[in-house]
This record gives sequence, structure tokens and C-alpha cells, in this order.
Amino acid sequence: MKAMLLAAGRGERMRPITDSLPKPLLQVGDRALIAWHLAALARAGIREVVINVSWHGQQLRAALGEGREFGVQISWSDEGPVPLETGGGILRAVPLLGPGPFLVVNGDVWTDLDFAHLRLEPGAHAHLVLVANPPHHPHGDFGLDGDLIVEREHERLTYSGIGVYRPEFFAGCSAERFPLLPLLQRAIAARLVRGELHRGEWCDVGTPERLASLRERVAALQ
Repeated sequence: MKAMLLAAGRGERMRPITDSLPKPLLQVGDRALIAWHLAALARAGIREVVINVSWHGQQLRAALGEGREFGVQISWSDEGPVPLETGGGILRAVPLLGPGPFLVVNGDVWTDLDFAHLRLEPGAHAHLVLVANPPHHPHGDFGLDGDLIVEREHERLTYSGIGVYRPEFFAGCSAERFPLLPLLQRAIAARLVRGELHRGEWCDVGTPERLASLRERVAALQ
């Protein structure tokens, strides 16, 4: 299985830090945020990685190169000066990811999840990793009924930004800028999305305050 790391966003909530630095290159512990993912992918045996870039993409290319330092081979999906949002960015990269299921990981989360155990069930178009709702997102995103992702108003969990997808998930989409959520809602309604709850470490590094908190947590672990 190949993997895609989403790294094209502007990081508006992290400004002014991200005015001169792409968010995935923020330092957490002894390495950049995105380097944690690359190391975890290599440990899981995932060697082929696609990274999409837009804002300060040249800095990511310069920092990561072809990925040899991290034990992976990086292909770059350049979206130009205006990022294509999550859905459009993944669709642009599908030709680089191949015909089979592929892993997608937001470049601005931190987790101890073992990517090696993630699988896409036969017949499913997506498999999402959910987490307990963090304080900044108390109402969650989706419900989990066994291993089936469902839409409901209560007892919802938060999408971690980590999932496995088939290219068929994007059937009928045009090569343009669009979000991922409407496609998830379409597939959930068709009962084509499975999922699991990750009970370990996870952080959405969305604000300077959360970044500072994560740095303290990681420093205590290292």
C-alpha cells in the first residue's frame, strides 16, 4: 500500500508562525511534524509516499528531498499557488497512488498509531480512524456502529485525519478544488465506509496553543 501525506494547506490558525514556514515542518521534539509520519510509515513497511504541496512547497521539498533519509521514496504532487482542499488534492494525486487502496494522513496531526495494521475491508470504499472528541471539537464528526461509520446526532467521534481509500471513492469527481466531507457523506449514506477507534496518542496541531501543549507532551516522552 502507498501513502499520501497532506501538506498543502496554508495553516491560517497557526499564523504568524506559518507565514514563513509550512505547518508540517513545525518542530515537535527532535524532528519536524511530518518527519514523525515518515518514520512511522517506514516502520510499517510503507515505502512509497506522495506529498502534496502548495504553500511554501519548496521548503518541504528542500527539507525532505526524495525521502531516502527517512527510508521512503517521496513523489511530489504540486498544486500550484492555490491548494485544492483535501478532496481535490487527493484526487490530483490518485495517478501517483496507483489502482489499489492507499493510506491518507493529514500532515498536521501527531499520533502513535501503528499504520501497519490499517486495512480496507472488502467492498468498502474507505476506512476511517476515529478518536475521542478533543476539547476543541466536542461534538465530533461521525458515529461508529460496530465497524460501520454512520451519520447521527449523538455519540459521535472525531475523524483523526487518517484513513484508507480506494480510487473508486472519488468516482465522478472533477479535477478542481473541493473538500472531502461531501464525498464521505455520500459514501457513508451508501454504507461504504468502515472505521475504528484509536485510543492512543493523537493531536490535531491546529493552533499555537496546541503546538505548545504537544511539544510538552513529546518532551516528557523522549
